[in-house]
Amino acid sequence: MPDPLPLQGITPDVLVAAVPGLLISEARKVVSHVHRDLPLPRAASWIRRGFMDAVLAKAHVPTLEVAREQRSQEDPFMKLALSLADGAVIETVRIPLEKEGRFTVCVSSQVGCALGCTFCATGRMGLRRNLEAWEIVEQVRAVRRTLDRERGERVHGVVFQGMGEPLANIERVLAAIRVLSDPCAMSVDARNITVCTSGLPAGIVRLAQEAPRVRLGLSVGSARGPVRRSLMPIDAAHSLRDVFEAAVFHAKTTGLSPMWAVTLLAGVNDTPDDGRELAQLATEFAARTGRRPRISVIPYNSITKEDDPFARASIDAEAGFREALRDGGFASHKRYSGGGDVAAACGQLAAVAVAG
Repeated sequence: MPDPLPLQGITPDVLVAAVPGLLISEARKVVSHVHRDLPLPRAASWIRRGFMDAVLAKAHVPTLEVAREQRSQEDPFMKLALSLADGAVIETVRIPLEKEGRFTVCVSSQVGCALGCTFCATGRMGLRRNLEAWEIVEQVRAVRRTLDRERGERVHGVVFQGMGEPLANIERVLAAIRVLSDPCAMSVDARNITVCTSGLPAGIVRLAQEAPRVRLGLSVGSARGPVRRSLMPIDAAHSLRDVFEAAVFHAKTTGLSPMWAVTLLAGVNDTPDDGRELAQLATEFAARTGRRPRISVIPYNSITKEDDPFARASIDAEAGFREALRDGGFASHKRYSGGGDVAAACGQLAAVAVAG
């Protein structure tokens, strides 16, 4: 007997295909009830007699246990550690936006990560498994339950920048995006969903083709090839040039400007030469696509209490890097990476909050 379908991880058309005879209007109501945390009645005016029994025979609504909720004492960030059925733990971050009452959810797409970026705590875990689409969606639902809906608080956006490489789990990530953006489900505007990648060209191309309203975030590491390869082992298989070409395809296909992120590491990738090289790459990108990448500079957040191989770039070094970018024609945004006191900042997610 096939496993039951997780109702919060599918769209109405998938439910119709699973339950012969179910109308799309009925399926939309079922999905809507699930995502509004309403009970599914055995009998209702909007579904024909017996069809709710048929739905419940094929599907269910599994949950993730909130193992720990940590609120930063430094800012309004919150991190949730969520326990999976197999005992694994993933982490999700609630990020406040400038407009009061709006939040972005930083979701994980894998338990661990196989890419091994040296400045990322998740990369030190290795890969345990991919998350299912419903496990991704449930992270957003878990965060939504922490919001005060009577005060108008709501999930405004989703960013795939938690644990894991989203494009290494692209089937389930695309399925989750369809649910997150479906008006009957989570109803998050697809333009407010960003998929961040360390650089898998085939996945970038497919994202452009199948989710053209979703934004792309690219972890550059360094515009200098040897430096990038030392920081991001994936570069040995997919060079920055290959990733660049895929990003060009994405921008031409979608019409969206990508976000390029660089985590500045003291003495590694924080020099004016690094800034100039990145500006040259951005200039080529803009010339070929008509879209200027939005460059985000991220302060390094320590990934270990002892023997950390990296340190945050100094204020002067960061200023020199950004000035070189500016001289090359590109402004940069310094990302505020909050929740550092609860290991919720960029690069720190490693599911250690509930260890032991």
